[in-house]
Order: sequence, then C-alpha cells, then structure tokens
Amino acid sequence: MFKPARWHRLVGQSTETAVPGDADSLILDHVSDGVLIADMRLRGHPIVQVNPAFETITGYSAAEVIDKNCRYLQGNDRLQPEIAEIRAALAEGRSCAATLRNYRRDGTMFRNALRLEPLRDHEGNLTHFVGLIRDVTHAAGIDRLTGLLDRYALLDRLAQLELSPGCALLVIKLDILRFHDVNNGFGYDVGDALLRAVAARLATLPAAAISRADSNNFALAFELDDASRAAGIVEGVLDLLRPRFILPGTSLAVQFAAGFTIGLACAEPLQLVRQAGAALQRSKATPGHSPHPFAASDERDARNRIRLANELQTAVSNEELLFHYQPQVDLGSGVLVGAEALLRWNHGAFGLQPPARFIGVAEETGAMMEIGAWGLRTIAAYAARINQRRDTPVRFAFNVSVIEFLRRDMAAFVEQQLEETGCQAQWLTLELTENLMIPEPDDMRRSFEQLRRLGVNISVDDFGTGYSNLRYLERFPLSEIKIDRSFVRDVAHSAAKRVIVESVVKLGAALDIQVVAEGIETEAERTIVQALGCSVGQGYLFAPPVVESQFEQLLHDGFRLCGGWSSSGDKNR
Repeated sequence: MFKPARWHRLVGQSTETAVPGDADSLILDHVSDGVLIADMRLRGHPIVQVNPAFETITGYSAAEVIDKNCRYLQGNDRLQPEIAEIRAALAEGRSCAATLRNYRRDGTMFRNALRLEPLRDHEGNLTHFVGLIRDVTHAAGIDRLTGLLDRYALLDRLAQLELSPGCALLVIKLDILRFHDVNNGFGYDVGDALLRAVAARLATLPAAAISRADSNNFALAFELDDASRAAGIVEGVLDLLRPRFILPGTSLAVQFAAGFTIGLACAEPLQLVRQAGAALQRSKATPGHSPHPFAASDERDARNRIRLANELQTAVSNEELLFHYQPQVDLGSGVLVGAEALLRWNHGAFGLQPPARFIGVAEETGAMMEIGAWGLRTIAAYAARINQRRDTPVRFAFNVSVIEFLRRDMAAFVEQQLEETGCQAQWLTLELTENLMIPEPDDMRRSFEQLRRLGVNISVDDFGTGYSNLRYLERFPLSEIKIDRSFVRDVAHSAAKRVIVESVVKLGAALDIQVVAEGIETEAERTIVQALGCSVGQGYLFAPPVVESQFEQLLHDGFRLCGGWSSSGDKNR
C-alpha cells in the first residue's frame, strides 16, 4: 500500500505528528473527502489507491478504479474548460484546484471540488499526484456553478479569520467586463464555462477566502503582513487571469475590472466587501479599467449611485429628462441635415447629468424601459413638429438601449408612436452602440428588418470600437455607420486613421450605407474626412449639443458651416 508522507497535510494532519505504518490507512479511512492517489511514473497515470469516502461519493468500489485513469469520472463530458487546467497542472507537476462536473457509477452528475497536489521523492522527482474530491452539488454556502464560496459564506469566512498580530486583510473584488456580451453572443453555456474557468484559476491562489459574490463578480481575501504589498498582489491576480480562456467552441481574452481595500483585524467584513465593491465601480468607470484602491470618495459615489437609482424611477414622471441636439451637417454644402438627440437628466441635487452617469443604472434597475419609451415618444413628436412646414426634413437620431429590443416588440412600438405623433418613419434613426449588437443576433435582425420595412433608419454608433465584426454589415439591414470620434481625432496627422476612415467610407458606399463622421473639431479634420468620401459629419467644429430653443434658432437662421461655433457647450455624450 502506498504511504505518501505529504498526504497528512492535505487532509488536515500535521506531518510532524504523522503516525507511521498502518495508521496512514486508518486516517485515510476516516477522511470525509474522497482521496485518490495516481502513480505518475506508470503509463496512463493509473489510480493506485482510493479511500472509502471516494467509494461513497462516486459509487465505484476500489477494485473498479484501481489501474484506471481518473478521467473516467468525466464520462463523455470532456469539453469542460477546467479539464485543460487540470491537464496543464499534471504536465507541469504543480498543484491546482477546480470544480467540474463528474459522474457517479449510476450516471448521476455531481459537482466535484477537486484539489490536486504533486508528491515528489527525496531527489525532487515527481512520483504521484494526490487528488481530494468533495461533492459540493448541494453544499450550503457553496456556489453551485463554480464550487467557490457564495457571498454569504464569504462574510462568514471573513468573520472567522484570526489575523496574526500586525497583519491586515486585503479584500479584492473582480468583475468580468462585458460578460453579458459573452452570454448573449456565444450562449449561456459558454458564459457558465467562463465563470468556472475563472474560478478554477482563482482557486489556485493562496487566498484566505475566494467567492463568487455575484453573477460575474468575484471576491478574494488575503492576509497581509505588509500593507504595501497589496497593489502587487492585485496585479498578480490580474496576471493570472490575463491568458486566454479555452472554452467549448471558442477561446476568449477577457478583461477584468478590479477594486480593493485594506482592513485591520477589527474591521467589519461587510464594510470591507462594500468598500472593495465601491472601488470596483470606480475601476469599471475608468478608461482602461485599471485596478482601483478604495478611497472615501468611492463610498460617497456608491451612496450617490444608490440615490440615483432610486430617484431615476420617478425621473420621467417628474419631467426631469430632456434632450440636447447636436447638428449633423452635409460636409459639402455645410447645410444642417439632421441632429443627434443626446439624453440628459436634470437632477434636482446633482444638476445636469450626462447619460454615462445614469444609463447603466437605468438598465440595471429596469427604469430603461420607461425612459426609452418616453424618449421615443418625445423625439417622434419633436420631429413631427420641426418638420411640419419644412421642404427638406431634418432627421433625428438617438440612442436606443439593447434592453428595449430584448424586452419589447420594437417594430410594433415604433409604429404606434409614428401613428400617434404624425412623425414620418424616415425622419427617425435608431442608434445602437456596436458592442451591443451581439445579443440574440437572430431576434435583433428580425426587429431591424421590420423597422427598415417601416422606413425607420438603423445606425451603428461608435463603429470600430466594440466587437468589430464586418458580418454585422452583411447580416443586419443597416442604413448608417457612425465612425467613432477616436478615428476622426487627429486624422490629419495619422496615416493609419486616414486608411481606416477611407476603408469604412468605401465599405459603406459599396453596401449603400451612409457614413457619418463623429467628433469633427477642426477644419483640417473636416477637409480630410470629406476628401476621403464621407458626406455627413458632426462635432464641435459645427456646433456642440444645444438645448431645444438654440437648435430651433439654428434652423430658423438657416444654419450653414461658416467658421464654426463659438459657444462652449457640453461635450458629454
């Protein structure tokens, strides 16, 4: 019988007090976790020993599994991303932890929280692997998908920690950015696989606690003997998550936002988790999403965010929402041909808020449905009034949340608003950000086709900045592409940007799709963009977003490009 000296530590026994001889087997017999030992020196790495708990959990007797490779527990379910991590650990002779689907002798599935530890001889050569298996299918406090602690168990674990004198506790919260795009674009099975793969990597860290705290949100706690090490540990965690994740049918490079805080032994666990969460929100709101340490202002911002969420529910009924209008200009004639309607919230305490400040909250709380309905009615009625006596009508474009396409029949709703307001369909352009076009492509395409049959225009905003995929232009009946301002800015000094703009313009011409250039701020940018074939533009060279009365004055005065706009205006979208 194999008697590895290190297995005592794996099951909570001290190697210093390890009992020799048959006591090893006696201890194995009374360990609640299943234990298997595989010989890495033999072909196929067969199992050479299991304990009674293994037999109980799996339903297989020792005689049935000895000399088999432990992969048989996976059955035919071999497309689990955790398996790749396990294979890599075995090949590299290192420890690893993963939670994966395994199957008992009777065919029933159980969630196996597996831990593998290498054993070496006195010369350092790998000889065996010890595997500890734990059925966490219905374990209290365990997240069923990943096998990590759930958020309640996390708080319990943190409350039980006894920090060494002079030590502090580092709490980190991580968020998988744009996780909804993975779910909706690749399927929920891939989204679940990604969560399990992230959990498997995090489980290899020497953390005091690891939790799946929310849908795509993870929390970790580390004991620190030196608080100055915190930033380095956070970077180490992110480095671990940086390599691509190999998932069923695809591989993904995933970006994470991270927030962290440091607490003393007397700190309240819930407060630390909240602080790390507030820092995470700042990381998510920062360009580049670099890890963010907690600051007092983060907690204040979090409280304000909660307040915004509550007060947003009555923003429509209190008539606090309004639009600013940024003219869109024919680059050849300088004539105003349209406008983008930019949503604002005139909050009583915080003042005029740009959409970036509250749209995310609106989508999370469900208020977006009411706001979107109000916006469509308002723009349709405004377009009908403005174009009532105009020989050449003005088109109005405005952003629509993908939430609306998923939760309402957009074509029927738009048609209803057109009938009630007297607005012509061709006067409206619905804009969707490119990275929001992944969800439910078949359903989205059908909605777009119905809207286009009505005569409503469909535009892709910020083209080139999201999951850039030219198949969108083939699959979706688009009428407009908006080149993102990041490609227009400094186009006069960047040959690469000129090539990109020209390519998009030519692509639009070939597909009979109008191209609009955003963010034109200088005469040089206008001249180059026009020379590259773009016919319509918007930006501060022509006018900033203006209030309704100012926009109507521009129309009344017969707006033409004549040296730009002198007012300072609000550059927030």
